[in-house]
Amino acid sequence: MYNSKITGLGFYVPENVVTNHDLSKFMDTNDEWIQERTGIKERRWIKEGSGDSTSVMGAKAARTALERSGLKKEEIDFIVFATLSPDMYFPGGGVEVQELLGMDTIGALDVRNQCSGFVYAMSVADQFIKTGMYKNILVIGSENHSGGLDKTTRGRNVSVIFGDGAGAVVLSRTEDSNKGILSTHLHSEGKHAKELVLEGPSTARWVPEILANNDPNDVSYYPYMNGQFVFKHAVTRFSEAIIEGLEKNNLEASDIDLLVPHQANLRIAQFIQRKFKLNDDQVYNNIMNYGNTTAASVVIALSEAWGKDRIKDGDLVVLAAFGSGFTWGSVFIRW
Repeated sequence: MYNSKITGLGFYVPENVVTNHDLSKFMDTNDEWIQERTGIKERRWIKEGSGDSTSVMGAKAARTALERSGLKKEEIDFIVFATLSPDMYFPGGGVEVQELLGMDTIGALDVRNQCSGFVYAMSVADQFIKTGMYKNILVIGSENHSGGLDKTTRGRNVSVIFGDGAGAVVLSRTEDSNKGILSTHLHSEGKHAKELVLEGPSTARWVPEILANNDPNDVSYYPYMNGQFVFKHAVTRFSEAIIEGLEKNNLEASDIDLLVPHQANLRIAQFIQRKFKLNDDQVYNNIMNYGNTTAASVVIALSEAWGKDRIKDGDLVVLAAFGSGFTWGSVFIRW
């Protein structure tokens, strides 16, 4: 049985910084209100004409991860691409990245699990490597939220939260059973699907139907979130996913060297930190600078933490995420 370990990391965020003060110019909000509820100070939004898109950002992050891994693009066997905001309804972003990177006709799989997308993608890639099917897999999380947000006072509760960006890792085979991904844990609860949802356009609500209704109150093409409901479930499921991994690997919370939670809301991360009695050095948050980048958030934070020397050889690193679906999960890694 093989293990899989991260051999390269990279992330990319658009140059365009949008502060809370900037948002207050076109919606009824302010810096204090946003920071108090979310912890966010600024986020990155793609600027029109920049050429960035979900796939382009994913490819940029992937190039950095590849360079740091020391591998050539010809050595990558497979791509797993996580996003809720593909450039097109179909095909998915994975094949676009394959083309942008000039890779051979390797397989490309898209994962649509929203905020927990990167955790799910890592689990999928880990299984491909553990079974011996592939040796090196490019795992990407990328999101372009800004183009589809309701940037009015009506949509402020959602729109102030989300940012654009991408992150990537190269996951590679290792025969060292003491290093790499120790376990992954995935869950879902579809009965709460509409508590955090984007209903249309979709096969249930095609564009012609939305246009024909001509209803100014129909905002189903914007994201909807029942904030308090999501918060309540997030803190519970985050905890469960972490406890599940600790028990699976006969570990204690004090063994965690670095927890990298999905950057949904700084208050959620702080709640989890207190629950597991972790100090500030044991948790990495960057939502204050990038907002919630959904499937990209965990891998952006992981890449940034590694770049700041927050992760050392032999460290126990835990990734955890919760999001729309509801879906949630965790990844336990011995670095």
